[in-house]
Amino acid sequence: MMAKASTDMEILFEDDAVIGIAKPAGLPTANAARGAASLFTRLRERLPGDAFVGIVSRLDAPVSGAVVVAKTPAAAAGLAKQFRDRTVRKTYTAVVEGRFPAPLGVWVDWHDVVSRRGEERISTIVRAGIAPGSSEADGPPEGDDEEGGDGRPRPAHTRARVVCRAGEVSLVELEPTTGRRHQLRVQLSSRGCPIVGDRPYRARLPFPEGIALHARSLDFTHPMTGHAVRLEAAVPASWRERFPALLRGR
Repeated sequence: MMAKASTDMEILFEDDAVIGIAKPAGLPTANAARGAASLFTRLRERLPGDAFVGIVSRLDAPVSGAVVVAKTPAAAAGLAKQFRDRTVRKTYTAVVEGRFPAPLGVWVDWHDVVSRRGEERISTIVRAGIAPGSSEADGPPEGDDEEGGDGRPRPAHTRARVVCRAGEVSLVELEPTTGRRHQLRVQLSSRGCPIVGDRPYRARLPFPEGIALHARSLDFTHPMTGHAVRLEAAVPASWRERFPALLRGR
């Protein structure tokens, strides 16, 4: 069982249009059960009056890390367009079980087709390793689709590499260019290296804080100023206690 969510949020960046937050594991981004905490409800409590809170991308509840939220409708539209156009750069860190299917330090590209209906608990890979440039790889034009639940197969692309190994676990870096529901979780599990703690995707090892997946950085263009913005969220301290051999000096 996942530990009770921490509601503490570290502010990484804030101005009149945008707020960047380090979300703790266990806290949903939005759409939590009535009366339950979420990133959305915490921001509504923090911001004055009926301030606008625009959720433009999401992290699964058990995932920690950097999230950007718009504070105006114009900023929300601008950020949403960047996610649709896939110009936002997302970098994740994960600790996985099993043997990563590539040599140490070598980047690999995963082009898959992923599907999930709204009532289903997990996503599935309909077809793995599709060739870039094929009709399936091109897919629909709408870009990020974290909350799409109509079950239509959609292309999912991720660059990944293993950084360090220690016993039965490995530290992995991931750079998804699409944003399908549970994309990284299903892509890793389907290759025999589920994220530590991710029981729905066949992980064996427990992880009380949620799952060992962390959104380390988010790079985007400020929707109002046009300046480049980077949000960086440090790996939670509990990871360093749990995986000292993997994270020493990182």
